[in-house]
Amino acid sequence: MQAAQGWIELGSHLEANEELENITAGNRAHPAVLEVRLEIYAKARKWEAALDIASALAQLLPEHPLGWMHRSFCLHELKRTEEARDNLLRVVNQFPGDPDMRYNLACYECQLGRLAQARAWLKKAYKLGNRKKIKLLVLDDPDLEPLWKEVGAP
Repeated sequence: MQAAQGWIELGSHLEANEELENITAGNRAHPAVLEVRLEIYAKARKWEAALDIASALAQLLPEHPLGWMHRSFCLHELKRTEEARDNLLRVVNQFPGDPDMRYNLACYECQLGRLAQARAWLKKAYKLGNRKKIKLLVLDDPDLEPLWKEVGAP
Protein backbone atom coordinates (compact mmCIF):
# COMPACT_ATOMS: atom_id res chain seq x y z
CA MET A 1 0.00 0.00 0.00
CA GLN A 2 2.87 2.38 0.74
CA ALA A 3 4.21 1.81 -2.75
CA ALA A 4 0.79 2.66 -4.19
CA GLN A 5 0.68 5.86 -2.16
CA GLY A 6 4.16 6.73 -3.42
CA TRP A 7 3.04 6.31 -7.04
CA ILE A 8 0.04 8.54 -6.36
CA GLU A 9 2.34 11.24 -4.97
CA LEU A 10 4.40 10.94 -8.14
CA GLY A 11 1.27 11.40 -10.21
CA SER A 12 1.07 7.90 -11.62
CA HIS A 13 -2.26 6.34 -10.77
CA LEU A 14 -1.72 3.40 -13.16
CA GLU A 15 1.37 2.21 -11.29
CA ALA A 16 -0.42 2.84 -7.99
CA ASN A 17 -3.26 0.60 -9.11
CA GLU A 18 -0.77 -2.13 -10.10
CA GLU A 19 0.74 -1.99 -6.61
CA LEU A 20 -2.70 -2.42 -5.04
CA GLU A 21 -3.20 -5.57 -7.10
CA ASN A 22 -0.32 -7.10 -5.10
CA ILE A 23 -2.30 -6.81 -1.86
CA THR A 24 -3.82 -10.08 -0.75
CA ALA A 25 -7.51 -10.54 -1.51
CA GLY A 26 -8.37 -10.60 2.20
CA ASN A 27 -6.86 -7.14 2.72
CA ARG A 28 -8.27 -5.41 -0.37
CA ALA A 29 -11.45 -4.43 1.48
CA HIS A 30 -9.53 -2.76 4.32
CA PRO A 31 -10.62 0.90 4.62
CA ALA A 32 -7.05 2.19 4.16
CA VAL A 33 -6.70 0.22 0.92
CA LEU A 34 -10.11 1.42 -0.24
CA GLU A 35 -9.11 5.03 0.39
CA VAL A 36 -6.03 4.62 -1.81
CA ARG A 37 -8.08 2.93 -4.54
CA LEU A 38 -10.63 5.75 -4.31
CA GLU A 39 -7.86 8.28 -4.82
CA ILE A 40 -6.62 6.33 -7.86
CA TYR A 41 -10.07 6.28 -9.44
CA ALA A 42 -10.60 9.96 -8.69
CA LYS A 43 -7.29 10.90 -10.32
CA ALA A 44 -8.30 8.80 -13.33
CA ARG A 45 -11.72 10.52 -13.27
CA LYS A 46 -13.46 7.14 -13.08
CA TRP A 47 -16.31 8.56 -11.03
CA GLU A 48 -18.65 5.54 -11.11
CA ALA A 49 -15.92 3.27 -9.72
CA ALA A 50 -14.90 5.93 -7.21
CA LEU A 51 -18.53 6.26 -6.13
CA ASP A 52 -18.74 2.51 -5.47
CA ILE A 53 -15.67 2.67 -3.25
CA ALA A 54 -16.77 5.84 -1.45
CA SER A 55 -20.14 4.22 -0.77
CA ALA A 56 -18.37 1.17 0.65
CA LEU A 57 -16.24 3.41 2.88
CA ALA A 58 -19.32 5.25 4.15
CA GLN A 59 -20.91 1.90 4.95
CA LEU A 60 -17.78 0.44 6.59
CA LEU A 61 -17.00 3.58 8.60
CA PRO A 62 -20.30 5.47 9.03
CA GLU A 63 -18.86 7.41 11.97
CA HIS A 64 -16.11 8.91 9.76
CA PRO A 65 -17.01 11.91 7.55
CA LEU A 66 -14.59 11.21 4.68
CA GLY A 67 -16.57 8.35 3.14
CA TRP A 68 -19.69 10.49 3.09
CA MET A 69 -17.86 13.49 1.64
CA HIS A 70 -16.10 11.41 -1.03
CA ARG A 71 -19.42 9.82 -1.95
CA SER A 72 -21.00 13.26 -2.40
CA PHE A 73 -18.05 14.55 -4.40
CA CYS A 74 -18.31 11.59 -6.79
CA LEU A 75 -22.04 12.18 -7.19
CA HIS A 76 -21.36 15.85 -7.93
CA GLU A 77 -18.74 14.94 -10.54
CA LEU A 78 -21.33 12.64 -12.12
CA LYS A 79 -23.66 15.67 -12.42
CA ARG A 80 -25.86 14.31 -9.63
CA THR A 81 -25.41 17.35 -7.41
CA GLU A 82 -28.82 17.19 -5.77
CA GLU A 83 -28.05 13.61 -4.66
CA ALA A 84 -24.64 14.81 -3.43
CA ARG A 85 -26.31 17.44 -1.29
CA ASP A 86 -28.96 15.05 0.01
CA ASN A 87 -26.27 12.50 0.92
CA LEU A 88 -24.56 15.03 3.18
CA LEU A 89 -27.77 16.49 4.58
CA ARG A 90 -28.65 13.03 5.93
CA VAL A 91 -25.46 12.87 8.02
CA VAL A 92 -24.25 16.44 8.63
CA ASN A 93 -25.64 16.54 12.18
CA GLN A 94 -23.57 13.46 13.05
CA PHE A 95 -20.45 15.58 12.48
CA PRO A 96 -21.14 18.84 14.36
CA GLY A 97 -17.51 19.99 14.31
CA ASP A 98 -16.70 19.32 10.65
CA PRO A 99 -16.23 22.53 8.60
CA ASP A 100 -15.39 20.60 5.41
CA MET A 101 -18.80 18.96 5.25
CA ARG A 102 -20.47 22.35 5.59
CA TYR A 103 -18.17 23.82 2.94
CA ASN A 104 -19.12 21.02 0.56
CA LEU A 105 -22.80 21.60 1.27
CA ALA A 106 -22.25 25.27 0.39
CA CYS A 107 -20.72 24.19 -2.94
CA TYR A 108 -23.63 21.92 -3.80
CA GLU A 109 -26.27 24.46 -2.78
CA CYS A 110 -24.50 27.10 -4.85
CA GLN A 111 -24.42 24.83 -7.90
CA LEU A 112 -28.12 24.11 -7.42
CA GLY A 113 -28.82 27.86 -7.48
CA ARG A 114 -29.72 28.03 -3.80
CA LEU A 115 -27.46 30.91 -2.86
CA ALA A 116 -29.11 31.70 0.49
CA GLN A 117 -28.55 28.12 1.63
CA ALA A 118 -25.00 28.20 0.27
CA ARG A 119 -24.27 31.35 2.28
CA ALA A 120 -25.70 29.75 5.43
CA TRP A 121 -23.53 26.62 5.07
CA LEU A 122 -20.47 28.74 4.33
CA LYS A 123 -21.12 30.81 7.45
CA LYS A 124 -21.21 27.58 9.50
CA ALA A 125 -17.97 26.41 7.89
CA TYR A 126 -16.33 29.74 8.80
CA LYS A 127 -17.42 29.34 12.43
CA LEU A 128 -16.00 25.82 12.70
CA GLY A 129 -12.81 26.19 10.67
CA ASN A 130 -10.08 28.64 9.80
CA ARG A 131 -12.04 31.53 8.27
CA LYS A 132 -9.09 32.94 6.33
CA LYS A 133 -8.15 29.56 4.86
CA ILE A 134 -11.77 28.78 3.92
CA LYS A 135 -12.16 32.20 2.31
CA LEU A 136 -9.12 31.50 0.11
CA LEU A 137 -10.64 28.13 -0.86
CA VAL A 138 -13.92 29.83 -1.77
CA LEU A 139 -12.16 32.33 -4.02
CA ASP A 140 -10.44 29.47 -5.87
CA ASP A 141 -13.44 27.14 -6.12
CA PRO A 142 -15.44 27.37 -9.36
CA ASP A 143 -18.41 25.72 -7.63
CA LEU A 144 -18.70 28.85 -5.48
CA GLU A 145 -18.12 31.40 -8.24
CA PRO A 146 -21.57 33.00 -7.76
CA LEU A 147 -20.39 34.06 -4.28
CA TRP A 148 -16.92 35.33 -5.20
CA LYS A 149 -17.86 39.02 -5.38
CA GLU A 150 -19.50 39.07 -1.98
CA VAL A 151 -16.70 37.05 -0.36
CA GLY A 152 -14.19 39.61 -1.67
CA ALA A 153 -10.45 39.74 -1.21
CA PRO A 154 -8.85 37.81 1.66
